[in-house]
Amino acid sequence: MIEVRFFAAARDAAGVSSERRDEATVGELRSALVRDHPALGAVLGHCALLVDGTRRGDDHGLADAERADVLPPFAGG
Repeated sequence: MIEVRFFAAARDAAGVSSERRDEATVGELRSALVRDHPALGAVLGHCALLVDGTRRGDDHGLADAERADVLPPFAGG
């Protein structure tokens, strides 16, 4: 299982700060997150999804991954 952490607007949309998931690929994870948290649909397309600190494509396997972070764009000064 992988720990998925949500930050900022993604956390607000998901309604949780983290959860454990068992999807096999990044693409399956994206689809399942939107299915289980419909409000993420408006946010997830703008977010970086990092697997163990690195952006990965939808076909990347999650079997050996420990963490995925859903990071919306940040603004700051």
